[in-house]
Amino acid sequence: MAVSYTSREQIEVYRFSLPVALVVPLVAIFLQAFIPRWFPFFSTYFDLPLLIVIFFAMARRSQIAGLLTGVTIGLIEDALTQYPLGVYGISKTVVGYWASSLGVKLDVESVGTRLLVTSGFYVIHQIIYFTIARGLVGLNLHWSWQRELSAAVANAILGVFLFALMDRLKQRA
Repeated sequence: MAVSYTSREQIEVYRFSLPVALVVPLVAIFLQAFIPRWFPFFSTYFDLPLLIVIFFAMARRSQIAGLLTGVTIGLIEDALTQYPLGVYGISKTVVGYWASSLGVKLDVESVGTRLLVTSGFYVIHQIIYFTIARGLVGLNLHWSWQRELSAAVANAILGVFLFALMDRLKQRA
């Protein structure tokens, strides 16, 4: 799992067509909401909207685009829950910004990098979400490092396969 540094001249920036940029996040949010009806463990371990935020942010390599992707997906996800608006919005915005910032500095096309980055951003997302939900909103949540780390690995593995599929949707900017 080699993580290599990429110079600014070697960076490839990608864009996505408007239908892809709209449909893929909506499908991820839809699946995140409805798959747990048949497979209850899914929502415990997987976060498809977060994976989409990470992928789009790292591919576009623009902090503004990563930030906007994170806030949009997060707020839509918030709107579908009974919790106050902004909890997912804030945590996914931070991850989108950091993922796009990291995408500028690292070769995020390799499998090893994608595994490490996705698992790291999953843990960061959960820490931010937990802090906001418990500290600011007052939700009664319980933290489990074992569950969070196993979910991070599960999301990283799913992310590698999902990112490989979504690489086909990229267009060079």
